[in-house]
Amino acid sequence: MCDNDSIHDMLEFQRRAELSRRQFGAMTVGTGLMFMLPKLADAAEVKGSDVEIKTADGTCDAYFVHPASGKHPGVLVWPDIFGLRPAFRKMGDRLAESGYSVLVVNQFYRTKKPPIAAEGASFQDPDVRAALMKLAGTLSKDTVDTDAKAFIAWLDQQAAVDKKRKMGTTGYCMGGPMTMRTAAAFPDRVGAGASFHGGGLVTDKPDSPHLLVPKMKASFLFAIAANDDEKQPQAKTVLKDSFAKAKLPAEVEVYEGTLHGWCPPDSQVYNEAQAEKAWSRLLATFGKALA
Repeated sequence: MCDNDSIHDMLEFQRRAELSRRQFGAMTVGTGLMFMLPKLADAAEVKGSDVEIKTADGTCDAYFVHPASGKHPGVLVWPDIFGLRPAFRKMGDRLAESGYSVLVVNQFYRTKKPPIAAEGASFQDPDVRAALMKLAGTLSKDTVDTDAKAFIAWLDQQAAVDKKRKMGTTGYCMGGPMTMRTAAAFPDRVGAGASFHGGGLVTDKPDSPHLLVPKMKASFLFAIAANDDEKQPQAKTVLKDSFAKAKLPAEVEVYEGTLHGWCPPDSQVYNEAQAEKAWSRLLATFGKALA
């Protein structure tokens, strides 16, 4: 990875945040982990399937889920450093139940297929952390741009995607800056983005994601973990100012009492009340921008 790549800063930010929450237990993932998401009262019937998408660098494995009938706005989901897994499939299902055609990708497809980490793996384990950081180090701002191009083109070929309406993108942890790069690279296609406890959104590098805001035409939601804000309190102000100068809507909020990684339901720091609040703000942002 190039020295000036902001993803490096994001990974270091995530490492520090993970280590700071050691007393709360490790994040765990795996097909054997039990988790639940609240049921939607008016959930649409959905269809989901594993898919493969040709990119400039190979074939990406992904999960595509959409309402059983009709055309709907597309959404591209960038998972956190633990990658595509059951929790993100469930989150994709839930977003589809709300009326979106959702693609959840394995951003590490160049080097590894899911599971990205073994069941019960902890970021606190030095070997696990080293393996995940090595995987993340294979990505760059250029791979995000080329992948996003392929993913958006694939979505636009699907009968369940309404190409007349703008699409959205969401990202968690390392996926946060990926949403910003996607929105900046494809401003005429991406109308909304959401970053949940994203890291490396504001850096001192010339390729910092916040510097891309003038290239966007998207509304954004930034749901910031409280302990991330403690480490970088100026980031929220920089984000607010950047979007205000670009005359773009942005909701930037620090979620009280949350720890980095609180949104995916398979995290031991999952905060259901605040995750539900963030989810409701996601639906509000998308509902307005992608209408």
